Amino acid sequence: MTRLLAFLICVSLTQVLHDPKPPDTLRVKFQTTAGDFVIEAHRDWAPNGVDRFHQLVTDGYFDDSRFFRVVPGFIAQFGLAGDPKVAAASRTRTIPDDPVKQSNRRGFVSYAMTGPDTRSTQIFISLADNSRLDAQGFAPIGRVVEGMDVVDKLYSGYGETSGGGMRGGKQQKLFEEGNAWLDREFPKLDKLLRARPVEGHSGG
Repeated sequence: MTRLLAFLICVSLTQVLHDPKPPDTLRVKFQTTAGDFVIEAHRDWAPNGVDRFHQLVTDGYFDDSRFFRVVPGFIAQFGLAGDPKVAAASRTRTIPDDPVKQSNRRGFVSYAMTGPDTRSTQIFISLADNSRLDAQGFAPIGRVVEGMDVVDKLYSGYGETSGGGMRGGKQQKLFEEGNAWLDREFPKLDKLLRARPVEGHSGG
């Protein structure tokens, strides 16, 4: 059993083991097969969401996963572990909602959800002005501050067919087979290789 899987099963994801006080501002570099981009997250925007984001990054949850839902002019979504056992263990580890303090404009980053208090690990980047989502409770946790051109290049040819959104009810294969299913059926999806905090760009 991997360290991450044991962690997900035995400990609530809302408890940060490596750093009991997540930074107020966190920059994370995402290395992908399309290039690199950086997300800057702000706890004063959405403390529950940023604390979870910090924890997922710290534990390598996003490493070797896929951008499984990229819809042109809408969003690029990721945040399901490539190992189906890890993804399944995290599925019900939800966090409370945050109030919406920012708008879902182009480049801003929020959690996917199905309703109140259902955010867990899936995250999307707005590829256009999605401010209409604000009224639905999607609270941005940060924004892309470097490499938005890379986000724009993420492969979008499969649209909603390679898993879709949480509300679409088509994600079961993602949880059952993870990367194996995506790589077999949707081989052109871009990969999220690694996500790590940017040294010198986090503050408490």
